[in-house]
Amino acid sequence: MARAGGGDGPLTSRWVGVEEDAHFDRPRSRTRPRTKDRPDYSGAPTAMVTGVDRGRFRCLTDDDSLVIATKARLLGRKGAIVGDRVRLDGDVSGREGTLARIVEVLPRRTVLRRTADDDDPYERPIVANADQLVIVTALADPPPRTGMIDRLLVAAYDAGIDPLLCLTKADLGTPAALVAEYAPLGVPVVVIDPRTDLGPVLAALSGRISVLVGHSGVGKSTLVNRLIPGADRQTGGVNEVTGRGRHTSTSAVALRLRGDSGWVIDTPGVRSFGLSHVTPDHIIEAFPDLAACTADCPRGCAHTAGAPGCGLDLAVTEGRLTADRVASYRRMIAHR
Repeated sequence: MARAGGGDGPLTSRWVGVEEDAHFDRPRSRTRPRTKDRPDYSGAPTAMVTGVDRGRFRCLTDDDSLVIATKARLLGRKGAIVGDRVRLDGDVSGREGTLARIVEVLPRRTVLRRTADDDDPYERPIVANADQLVIVTALADPPPRTGMIDRLLVAAYDAGIDPLLCLTKADLGTPAALVAEYAPLGVPVVVIDPRTDLGPVLAALSGRISVLVGHSGVGKSTLVNRLIPGADRQTGGVNEVTGRGRHTSTSAVALRLRGDSGWVIDTPGVRSFGLSHVTPDHIIEAFPDLAACTADCPRGCAHTAGAPGCGLDLAVTEGRLTADRVASYRRMIAHR
């Protein structure tokens, strides 16, 4: 340390004494007052999230520019999922190497959710703003599993999304029995095979945002590739030992149908679909004819077979509902 007066005299410093602590004190906090005002992004460009990959969001703006974006810190833990409408800030030109930020997730009309299993308390949003859930099920190889169909129907009704049952591989199996099982619920059905004209399927998808869900190996990605030439969704076969499909798609992706007539969201194949977040009372609201018969049910009635005093049983006795109608509904909620 330099001596205050130089030379070889005793060491002195202008910092000795009470001023020493003041000199080495922590830096003072900023004196600029905090404000609760936040940036106004109401005029920021809007876009639809069409894909998510390792923290990068693929967004299609309203003028059809493909923009890669990150999530702004101001959103906190709130994330964006495929199908979300968002506001963007930063470079939204879409030029290679540019990066925008998602600064706001607009209110969602619908959210398709699931839990990892029936004991998991945490909901996982899968897709936002879809208005149709296409339940893709093979008639053979792998065989249809009504338990999964029922669970997906419950998820659709809980989310307020219209279901559509799409039966694939009709060249390997017949659809009559499966169609009859879901006729009482009024679920629309389309049946296809590798040579089928997809006109009826396109008509059902036209003008809608449809999310395709089903077991691995049922033909979801094959169907998407036929509906949207150039989609290049990876396809896979079925394990001959387990009868289960191999996972091919690894993330959800939204693809526009030809002629701008709608969107298809292809999701990874699932092995299970937990529904611990769903309540029976919420599901039955999707069926006005059934809900009207449960007004006088005891509090907490699960509307299942054998539930004491359930209004559904009384409605069947009085002829206001058919036994098949109630049995179909109860079989569906039994898998929740």
